[in-house]
Amino acid sequence: MTGVSIADLMAVSGVAFGTSGARGLVSAMSDRICFAYTIGFLQHLEAEGLFHSGQHVAIAGDLRPSSPRIIAACAAAIVHKGGHVDYCGFVPSPAVAAYGFARDMGSLMVTGSHIPDDRNGIKFNRPDGEILKADELSIRAQIVDLPDIFDGSGMLLAPPLKFPLVDATTTYIARYVDFFGARALEGLKLGIYEHSAVGRDVLVALVKQMGGQAFPLGRSETFIPVDTEAVRPEDHVLARQWAAELQLDAILSSDGDSDRPLLADETGIWIRGDILGILCARALGIKAVATPVSCNSAVELCGLFDVVRRTRIGSPYVIEGMQGLSRAGHATICGYEANGGFLLGTPIESEGVVLEALPTRDAILPMIAALVNAKRRSITLSALQEQLPARYTVSDRLQNFPTDRSQALISYLQAGTETDILARLTNMLGAVAGKAVRFDTTDGLRIYFDNDDIVHLRPSGNAPELRCYTESADVEAASTLNQQILHLVANSDSNILEFQI
Repeated sequence: MTGVSIADLMAVSGVAFGTSGARGLVSAMSDRICFAYTIGFLQHLEAEGLFHSGQHVAIAGDLRPSSPRIIAACAAAIVHKGGHVDYCGFVPSPAVAAYGFARDMGSLMVTGSHIPDDRNGIKFNRPDGEILKADELSIRAQIVDLPDIFDGSGMLLAPPLKFPLVDATTTYIARYVDFFGARALEGLKLGIYEHSAVGRDVLVALVKQMGGQAFPLGRSETFIPVDTEAVRPEDHVLARQWAAELQLDAILSSDGDSDRPLLADETGIWIRGDILGILCARALGIKAVATPVSCNSAVELCGLFDVVRRTRIGSPYVIEGMQGLSRAGHATICGYEANGGFLLGTPIESEGVVLEALPTRDAILPMIAALVNAKRRSITLSALQEQLPARYTVSDRLQNFPTDRSQALISYLQAGTETDILARLTNMLGAVAGKAVRFDTTDGLRIYFDNDDIVHLRPSGNAPELRCYTESADVEAASTLNQQILHLVANSDSNILEFQI
């Protein structure tokens, strides 16, 4: 047995905590690394009185090729710590989290979410909710003793352990059928863009159990990195084609681990996740909202909510925001992210039926809530969106953009006094965005211009990418501005962006 520091392993392997769990290159996520991180997680729970020998821990994964191996390594660690493995198979992240929450047990989801399948990750959940930043710090600080069960490349010497499959999806589907009703989607023709989302079969089953017609579309046995914040051009084309050819009322989809929704209206136009979050909160009658600083400002402008608390980007920060709203005494609380992931912070009651809280990102609730609300109002999804203030957000990213370069850019742009920063931003971005009038450094750099346009630049927390969010009163203007800013950064030189790397 050898004692190793999780912090040291993170530094050496590059598999580190981002905005949602530990992620890294599959080539770096050896069995030894994944085993060690799971031991660190369980030791942290043990110190908190939330895990002991003999306790069950749930585990599941997404459909990327590396997930089965990583699941096996994490499961071996659970057994090594004296735990029992509840193997949930390949199910959505919120399904395995809900399974664990309901049984007061920790859970793990092996997933890289929306990023390409040369990467993967492990998302950890406490018995009472997602791990937060304080939990991450504790896990990093753990010293773990690793048994001599790995070969020279860090892979397990013994064959993977076998576990019986437990059902985490039946109750997850029933959660929504019971609350909204078995006829809530009756009469609706709904496309299900399956691609390689782990929740594709769950979505088909749910639509059918709620009375809708389900049309499975675009299933892929090869992993497709669908990013709900940066939808691929081909997915825009496919959605419009499917909507027109099949006369669909909507198209439902999600990212790889099915905790971030992707919903298209009857014309095949994908709805932005931060707009879908507003529609869901409105449909549920929620009055207190926590949402990241990057999300659409229509949440304040619509006047539907008593309080909106802005946070840093990432579900742990949104959860902390919801906890703050709870301490302040608000009765109905939710959170949502720009990617559409919706977190229900309090139970919601409707006609004597209670939808229990689920404080982790969920893809199903926002899509179903919006569809049911539109149906009850006898309007289309596009008409439902038109009831909100005309603010449009677009997001995209520069891929393979080194993290140190992103960080150097942000540091340079926000150096100096407020007057210096605004002058620099206007000088550098004014030709495409206008005069910079204020900025927000809550997470990355969010810049407000005198024409009410917004540009938000932020290095990704889990990949070598620079994200750009833009907001305007016109969707074409927001899209054009986004591409102009990304082009400016991608082609930067000493005459454009004189930042130091």
